[in-house]
Amino acid sequence: MTLRTRTAGIVAVVALTFLATACTIGDTGTSEPPTTTQAAPASIAVPAAAGAPINPTTPIVVTATGGRLTTVTVTNPADAGAPVAGALAPDGTRWTSSAPLGYGSTYTVVADAVNPDGAPVEQTFTVTTMTPGSTAYANVVPAPEVVADTGIGVGQPMVFQFTSPVANKAAVQERLHVTTTPPQPGAWYWTDDQNAHYRAATYWAPGTKIHVEADVFGVDLGDGVFGAENNAADYTVHDSWVAKADGASEVLTVFHNGVQETSMPMSLGSPDHPSHEGPHVVSDRQQSIIMDSCTYGVCAGDPDYYREKVDLNLRISNDGEFVHSAPWSVGDQGSSNVSHGCVNLAPANAQWMFDHFGIGDVVEITNSGGPILPVWDTYGDWEVPWAEWQAGNATG
Repeated sequence: MTLRTRTAGIVAVVALTFLATACTIGDTGTSEPPTTTQAAPASIAVPAAAGAPINPTTPIVVTATGGRLTTVTVTNPADAGAPVAGALAPDGTRWTSSAPLGYGSTYTVVADAVNPDGAPVEQTFTVTTMTPGSTAYANVVPAPEVVADTGIGVGQPMVFQFTSPVANKAAVQERLHVTTTPPQPGAWYWTDDQNAHYRAATYWAPGTKIHVEADVFGVDLGDGVFGAENNAADYTVHDSWVAKADGASEVLTVFHNGVQETSMPMSLGSPDHPSHEGPHVVSDRQQSIIMDSCTYGVCAGDPDYYREKVDLNLRISNDGEFVHSAPWSVGDQGSSNVSHGCVNLAPANAQWMFDHFGIGDVVEITNSGGPILPVWDTYGDWEVPWAEWQAGNATG
């Protein structure tokens, strides 16, 4: 009896001890709360800020890693803090400037970004653009405003005239563009180191719209010269006016849109001063000019010297050939070639030509006994065979 009671008491104590132990394990009061990890700050980079000055055509790029950009502001302190246009990528990780920069300028870039937790960060960078040794412009010839009301003739080449010699012709030519409507394929040819000319295989079709562009800003022209700015122009080709001056018959025959319009007696250059042969293009019109042979080396004291006021002048080459009024040679017109290289006409005929011919119209001279008009002689372009012209000379 005593033994059974004692055993029961021991079991009860053990059970009580177990319950107490179980209670302690289940609620010790020492457990840690869940830990949270904070995202690292977003990182902002501007590659152009880390290296040498950049070409002004190179966009400024801002990137964010481990987050996204919220705002980017690029300003040029030298331009009264004017902002530079740019666009943010849809995912916010990249901003790219969209406007050209300037030469020799320092730009301040202020970029803000947030990480995935929304924690903001802001950084400031400086980007510098290169300073060229010198710059050159690509001027269009003829000046668009000169022919805005009249249009150009079918023989007018498209011309970009650079204000400094171009050494890297091939690289520059890739940035020269011509669009014609309707299409009329053409090609570029350098008449010298500063003049790039564009023409088709034949004269332009009347009514053609021509758009030209020189995207040369920031382009290395060679020898430390860079393009100063881009340039573009638009032209419209008017009716076809082509005059054929035959030195054998001493007759000038005029064709309007391919149909003979009129003819008139004329006199070309004498055997001692023959006119250049081949297609000539009208490059200027002057009501009255002083023609002085001393401008090409025949000066006072020389029996061939002259200095005359001449009316109704259509310039057809740069070395002094014109279609003009010549009342002093009317008796020879139609029978003898007696000029110093010009196309001499009676005053009334010269007036008719002056009234109908303009920039880009054509005067084709044949049987003059003179040499072919040089390609550089404003405009000897049509003397170059098409296969040679089309092959180009940008690398030659």
